Amino acid sequence: MALEGGGEIATALLGGHIQVGSTDISDSMPHIQSGDMRLLAVFSAERLDEPEMKDIPTAKEQGYDIVWPVVRGFYLGPKVSDEDYAWWKASFDTLLASEEFAKLRDQRELFPFAMTGEELDGYVKKQVADYKALAKEFGLIQ
Repeated sequence: MALEGGGEIATALLGGHIQVGSTDISDSMPHIQSGDMRLLAVFSAERLDEPEMKDIPTAKEQGYDIVWPVVRGFYLGPKVSDEDYAWWKASFDTLLASEEFAKLRDQRELFPFAMTGEELDGYVKKQVADYKALAKEFGLIQ
């Protein structure tokens, strides 16, 4: 069953409509802490540093060679001028380096991930190709 976003997944899990789901840990932590959900693994390269998350094993530790970070981003359409693109990139570079953003990121239990521009574009394209290969390997796509 394909669901959009952490809210739908949490609702389906908590309602007993699905047994297993993959979602962002920051969306799930309140349910995990209340005991309403159990976490099987994180798809990060190493265990998470947060005190309440440090005992959660990675998928790799359990024999599954999967690293699957959740990347949040802002994307611009193809008709945005190079000048406007450069302005937005510079604005996000400034934001990502600010103390205010670091505080907000920590409050929302989001993990540091600060790429913009061509670096982010290349990263996303590589991740999509890797995910397609994994999905094919696991028999999720033909």
